[in-house]
Amino acid sequence: MSALLQVSGLTAHYGDFQALFGVDLALEPGEVLAIIGANGAGKTTLMRAITGIARVSGGTITLAGAPISGRPAPDILRAGIAMVPEGRRLFPSLTVEENLKIGAHARRGSGFWDLERIFALFPVLKERRAHPGTALSGGQQQMVAIGRALMSNPSVLLCDELSLGLAPVVIREIYAAFPMIRDSGTALLVVEQDIGQALKMADQVHCMMEGRIRLSGRPQDLSREAIHDAYFGVSHG
Repeated sequence: MSALLQVSGLTAHYGDFQALFGVDLALEPGEVLAIIGANGAGKTTLMRAITGIARVSGGTITLAGAPISGRPAPDILRAGIAMVPEGRRLFPSLTVEENLKIGAHARRGSGFWDLERIFALFPVLKERRAHPGTALSGGQQQMVAIGRALMSNPSVLLCDELSLGLAPVVIREIYAAFPMIRDSGTALLVVEQDIGQALKMADQVHCMMEGRIRLSGRPQDLSREAIHDAYFGVSHG
């Protein structure tokens, strides 16, 4: 039986530069998969390829058994893959509530996530619903970005660098929302620079380097030394 999201032999190029080399991964419903790696490892390119933003030059991506590689980004969003982009990218002219509602434009029929469920997930957003989205703190803006993506009721939520530039207490608050997201049936694919955070919240971890997955496994099965070596490309000969 195929996974909810299956990536097989994925390659991607930017012009003559090859960014991904034969990447494989599988994500099951309600599972959290963390992708770690240094800057330039190919993590964001992988996310952009899955969502249809970056062009795939080889390999396949399937969602619930249906091929999606090569389809336009809006089609992939409608099929059930939503992304929380690095840097949040809220609309400055819109309120918190308006930013959230924009996420529902790709929704087909009804699903678990609606405005009230987002406000239950992040109560501070209900208090700030009439504020401009960009008038909030960085952590609260990140909550809006997550809520906006969830409003499309995705089966897979991609999160790119959620903790970047945020204080540890805020990061913990954001990751505390993951159990409710998982319980809704949504699977999470998370790119995370914070290795400790990734190991705490993920069911499986992939470490990327130079466009390849160098190490994969469950957090409890991966030694700190193996992660360090895969992250920094250390070889013991």
